[in-house]
Amino acid sequence: MMLYCNGAIASADDLAGALTNYGHFTSLQVRGAAVQGLDLHLQRLRQGTDELFGCALDLARVQAWMRDALRSAQLRDASLRVTVFSRQFDFRRPLQPVAVDVLVAVAAPVHMPADPRRLRAAVYQRELPHLKHVGTFPLFEQRRRALQDGFDDALFVTPDGAVGEGSTWNIAFQHGQQIVWPQAPALRGTQERLLQAGFAPDVQQVRPVALAELAGFDGAIACNSAGVWPISAIDAVAFARSEAFCQRARGVLETVLWQPIGAHGAAA
Repeated sequence: MMLYCNGAIASADDLAGALTNYGHFTSLQVRGAAVQGLDLHLQRLRQGTDELFGCALDLARVQAWMRDALRSAQLRDASLRVTVFSRQFDFRRPLQPVAVDVLVAVAAPVHMPADPRRLRAAVYQRELPHLKHVGTFPLFEQRRRALQDGFDDALFVTPDGAVGEGSTWNIAFQHGQQIVWPQAPALRGTQERLLQAGFAPDVQQVRPVALAELAGFDGAIACNSAGVWPISAIDAVAFARSEAFCQRARGVLETVLWQPIGAHGAAA
């Protein structure tokens, strides 16, 4: 992994500034120096910066730093994580205006395994779920607990049993040709939004999904920027058609354009 802060190789002082653990980020898969849903990732960064720091983020500069980081690493296929934080942020005076910093991490591309996953439902909801903030400890701890119990990951549900999201991904269900996206407090992912835009409106709906009704679905998939993968079961409920549902979703994503990083209009 290579790290860059504000367009330069990150120093120890730069990284020390990130230890306050106040900020937000987005993760992207880059292929041929382009990203699917780049505009959605940039919108996420802009909105998070406005909410957490109360200032505007220069998206053109961020794209330039992303492009330069790829060039410096001599990669056209890669994983990028763009984190917005501030070396000037003081938790003792959180309302003090500060300039933001941008940390770009470049690593090898991720190829999501196609293996079906078994999930364990866990009663949990992320803090400020609409933000992709850096407070990720509970997510990984919930996944760790699920693995300890013989599952592959954790599915978060509300105390009253409404399905929300996975540890680092969104979920969708299928009944026949109908697709259902759970409506609950969650981070709305870029891949989820691309799939919702790609599937025909008349075959999908967004509504509350109760854990008690999962047996009525025949398929389930998980998705994030790294890809789409099938869900074989949640607790004791198995889904016989998740593989076919996954192939259906991947077919939709194959039609999504790849936006070159730094191209005009990507920040719209």
